[in-house]
Amino acid sequence: MADDMKNLTFMSVVLILISSFSASVQAEPLDTLMKKFEEGTYSKKGADGCLMCHKRSEKVMALFDGVHGQANSSSSPMGGLQCEACHGPQGKHRGKNEPMIGFGEDAILTAQMQNTVCTACHNDTSRSAWHTSMHADQDVSCVSCHEIHVAKDPVMVKKNQPKVCAECHTKVNADIHKRSSHPIDNGSMVCSDCHNPHGTMTESELKGYNVNQTCFECHAEKRGPFLWEHAPVMENCANCHDAHGSVNNDLLKSRVPMLCKQCHAGDIHASTVPGDNQSIQTAGQGCLNCHSQIHGSNHTSGKALQF
Repeated sequence: MADDMKNLTFMSVVLILISSFSASVQAEPLDTLMKKFEEGTYSKKGADGCLMCHKRSEKVMALFDGVHGQANSSSSPMGGLQCEACHGPQGKHRGKNEPMIGFGEDAILTAQMQNTVCTACHNDTSRSAWHTSMHADQDVSCVSCHEIHVAKDPVMVKKNQPKVCAECHTKVNADIHKRSSHPIDNGSMVCSDCHNPHGTMTESELKGYNVNQTCFECHAEKRGPFLWEHAPVMENCANCHDAHGSVNNDLLKSRVPMLCKQCHAGDIHASTVPGDNQSIQTAGQGCLNCHSQIHGSNHTSGKALQF
């Protein structure tokens, strides 16, 4: 009885959410779908009724290999209203081909409406910011990234995740293949190590509350506090580094010393010899030949970030 009430509550939520967006989709199929929800004509046979027609589809049958198709789990759709938990009440779909809730680009429901079906169950704290996320704002549907009728959702497999993200984020995909980048190619890192695709309250859906705090999760030695701090470092790591990849060493946006000279262009350096020959700044690591503690120093004589 408790499970039945839970399933009815779930479908009521979906019905209300779909109603609020009805003006933006095809009227006739949606009207039929809404009427089916109001009548609540669910099949007494559950998935067995659906499989009488759909069992020949390998894609449909693959559902039972994954978590959404486990009939013995109360947290799985198959443990409650089964296929109709996601696709809506069958009504007269069988025989008369009444519309059902569909997913993907060809569905009669908008991406936002499709997503209400998923978020009715997937509404934990890691997804609490979904409705204000960049993906939701761009009308990205859950099925644009996730696959349900599979044994294992590809985007949930660490080595596959960057490929899924790269389908839209083409520039980032190009950057991660530059000579200096994070170890995404070998599977040591994935996009979700730094970003929450379901939304956060920070820029670029970062997991940390700002850029620096996200970077410090791995680069804790750069956190400080330092006795002698380098202002642009404390302000934002992205002032000097491109996190997705760079043609320069250490993900730097520009080569040293030109990167340094963007702020220190007017400095009269003690090493400058007559004739304005500043070779000491451009040889090897440039400024870093001397100023090696560029992220900050705790040395008593580290004002110039040299120790």
